[in-house]
Amino acid sequence: MTTTKPRLFSPFKLRELALASRIVVSPMCQYSAIDGRATDWHRVHWGQLMQASAGLVFIEATAVTPVGRITPGCLGLYDDGCEEAIARGLAIARAAAPPVPVAIQLAHAGRKGSRTPPWDGGRGVAPGDGDWETVAPSALAFQPGDPVPRAMTRQDLDEVRDAFVAAARRAERIGLDAVELHFAHGYLLDEFLSPLANRREDAYGGTFEGRIRFPLEVFAAVRDAWRAPRPLGVRISATDWVDGGWTLEDSLALAVRLRALGCDFIDVSSGGVSPLQKIPLGPGYQVPLARAVRAASSLPTIAVGLITDPAQADALIAAGDADLVALARGILWDSRWPWHAAAALGAHVHVPRQYTRAAPMGAQGVIAKR
Repeated sequence: MTTTKPRLFSPFKLRELALASRIVVSPMCQYSAIDGRATDWHRVHWGQLMQASAGLVFIEATAVTPVGRITPGCLGLYDDGCEEAIARGLAIARAAAPPVPVAIQLAHAGRKGSRTPPWDGGRGVAPGDGDWETVAPSALAFQPGDPVPRAMTRQDLDEVRDAFVAAARRAERIGLDAVELHFAHGYLLDEFLSPLANRREDAYGGTFEGRIRFPLEVFAAVRDAWRAPRPLGVRISATDWVDGGWTLEDSLALAVRLRALGCDFIDVSSGGVSPLQKIPLGPGYQVPLARAVRAASSLPTIAVGLITDPAQADALIAAGDADLVALARGILWDSRWPWHAAAALGAHVHVPRQYTRAAPMGAQGVIAKR
């Protein structure tokens, strides 16, 4: 009888970065930093994620400036203290896990900054209680009742672009293996893309070409600073799910431009720029978006969004819908999801040798110590 190795556990390369499997841990905000600096929480959290035996692990969305944070508790990579805290935390986490590539998502919250953590309601931080002035392409609040952001000047654009570059250089010094730029979920670079948030009348607004100009300038500047062979990718919201907003067709055209600038992968999500969005939630609901981006750009894509069943994940890789599958909430709920997926599909994973006795009867064959 011939057996086929599960595609979910086949190796893959992003530029020259070798991944042992197609499983990716998505960037997930923890809202637990102090002044942008990683804490003991992050060290333990990162260690758990690295012990999951995924092919690639992302650090959470990491702000490139203090104003670019979503909340006062968001992680940053904008000064020496932030850099040292991430480096120290990663060294501890890596020492307690099998080798796994670690990536970082660099971000700026734009008009969705200066908010309380989700467990405190996700509201705007009260004036005088550690709040800050937010900036955006246009002076348009995210939703009624939110503070109105300040429309960015030419100087602001230059400073934010340079902050992304500086953060990428810090990421290289830390020894991170890949960078993803956050063009999604209604944060700053996504705000430039969407006509719902960008009403500028200068060269950075109006037409499709104008709205993509600043995000592409940021990408090009980071590509110059983030040296080969390290991969650089982008997370996009492939559609706003709002009439008159950013569309899948826009995303396909953007993906082609990104490829020409040296983009190595696209992480395909959706929504986030407007509270009016109507998202058709269901298992794998964003997979068709990833499939379309992959076909149009020929770039490796990451599919994400309610992909929770190992057979489902394996099937979409086998079908060519995406090259990689990312889990976020699913891996927080089940931090050993790749182990369990390997057992379900008949594959093998490397785990810390201290845990090799953990496999139940019938599943010991999936465990390979390292």
